[in-house]
Amino acid sequence: MKFRRSGRLVDMTNYMLHHPHSLVPLTFFSEKYQSAKSSISEDLTIIKETFEQQGIGTLLTVPGAAGGVKFIPKVEANEAKQFIAELCELIAKPERLLPGGYLYLTDLLGTPSIVNKIGRLFATVFSNRKIDVVMTVATKGIPLAYAVAAQLDVPVVIVRKDSKVTEGSTVSINYVSGSSKRIQTMLLAKRSLKEGSNVLIIDDFMKAGGTINGMISLLEEFKATVAGIGVLVETEGVEERLVDQYVSLVKLADVDVRERNIHVTEGTYFQIVNTKEIGEELYEDR
Repeated sequence: MKFRRSGRLVDMTNYMLHHPHSLVPLTFFSEKYQSAKSSISEDLTIIKETFEQQGIGTLLTVPGAAGGVKFIPKVEANEAKQFIAELCELIAKPERLLPGGYLYLTDLLGTPSIVNKIGRLFATVFSNRKIDVVMTVATKGIPLAYAVAAQLDVPVVIVRKDSKVTEGSTVSINYVSGSSKRIQTMLLAKRSLKEGSNVLIIDDFMKAGGTINGMISLLEEFKATVAGIGVLVETEGVEERLVDQYVSLVKLADVDVRERNIHVTEGTYFQIVNTKEIGEELYEDR
């Protein structure tokens, strides 16, 4: 089917947005639109410039016979700053307080627009790393893991605390919860993760980091590598943090149950990552 250039640009843009981090050969577009590769290259240049001007991401050109073009999602620093500030306000609402000082976050994790933005933020942070799969522990981290995985174009594996007959044989470990100091069990289906995989761990909440530390130990059983760790909310004032290399979006600084006051600040996102440098690293590492 022959497209006009305007229609071709719209269709190509839509395709790239829905296939992040996928290498698309120029011949794919050339054959689809019955257009010369030179015309396709010009179109991609326009799309790349527009993506970068609007802070959507960039297009990475891979030369050679097996090359093509990749869409790399990216969140600009100003947009990230504004969104994280909005997250802080939402999480600081007194009505989120639950007995025991816990916070109700289910509504945020059930809002697609919020979860998708969180996915884009973590995808921006870790876009220059080799990632084969995103891992999380059931259950509240699952929406976040899928949002990140969608932006990175990789599968999701879910660590569970009880066995499911539908998952076949599993690998299980015992770990010590960082907050309760109790010995708990987590397991992962053998078929869900290939040996030697590069794994990005995503979780919704971290206190001392016992659960994440348990996932790291579980990955050792698969001879897998931790490519990065991302958490939505971390707590401050923990006596002993079991995990030290991580990126958090929000930090729970203090909770006053009696006064119903929740103090929330930015996490480590801007301390660890300069989003301008990330865009530059993409060209160096890929």
